[in-house]
Amino acid sequence: MATDSADLPRRPFGSLLTAMVTPFTAAGEVDLDAAAELAAGLVDGGSDGLVVCGTAGEAATLEDQEKEDLIRVVKETVGNQVSVVAGTGTNCTARSIIMAGRAARAGADGQLVVTPYYSKPTQAGVMEHFTRIAGACDLPVMLYDIPGRAGIAISTDTMKRLAENARIVALKDAKADFSATTVVLAGTDLAVYAGDDALALPWLTAGAAGLVSVSAHVAPGAFRQLVDAVHCGDLALARRLHFELAPLVRAVMDHIPAAAAAKHILHRQQRLPGGFVRSPLTEPTGSEAGNLAAELAGTAWALN
Repeated sequence: MATDSADLPRRPFGSLLTAMVTPFTAAGEVDLDAAAELAAGLVDGGSDGLVVCGTAGEAATLEDQEKEDLIRVVKETVGNQVSVVAGTGTNCTARSIIMAGRAARAGADGQLVVTPYYSKPTQAGVMEHFTRIAGACDLPVMLYDIPGRAGIAISTDTMKRLAENARIVALKDAKADFSATTVVLAGTDLAVYAGDDALALPWLTAGAAGLVSVSAHVAPGAFRQLVDAVHCGDLALARRLHFELAPLVRAVMDHIPAAAAAKHILHRQQRLPGGFVRSPLTEPTGSEAGNLAAELAGTAWALN
């Protein structure tokens, strides 16, 4: 049964956002040309949004000017075809505000702001952090709830209060707590984006606006089909695609850090000039690369 367009969730940044890796040269410099080429290819493949300088983009090891340059180059490459959401959040409110301003100056359409990591503030501190960042510039905010990395979650009560802020429009949910996410979907106007590739199908069927995905680097067309199938009410097709994509998701997400895995696969696909990462990440060892190849054996993305 087709879904009426009026029943579709609000999608302020699109419905398939690829969380872009940051290409580096062999010397460790940001490869802006490769970033532009990758961005263009992702859009051609079906992404209608890109996240730049997020976790998969190795934001923790990028300098502020490198981030601004990346955002600008990607936005200049894709123009107004798609949304470019810049990762601006850190565990320092003041620095996050500075990065929000730099992202706006570089042309970003929105900002992805992670829960303050390591510091473990109270929910009052979480509330103040996001509110101050949202108020500092005009860029709309996508909250990023990922307690596995941040050490704390955004509580549902805090999420409801944040949703009352007109500049906080979306949530990247990587909490893997379906009950809590249901409360947010039912009780707020936030556009919820699945932030865990393996859980895209249940989140989308519950009413998520879309998916922020690292695995979509490798198979943007298949993820585009999955998102569209759910939004069109074709759950049989969506389930089939979910199972077909599962080995790819495991390869990218389950063995080594996703940035390193995605870069390795993209390099093997000849879509990146190299799989270079910055320390403390490392490129896959021989056995780790073998694990990725084993996951992908027999799939459309097999590494030959």
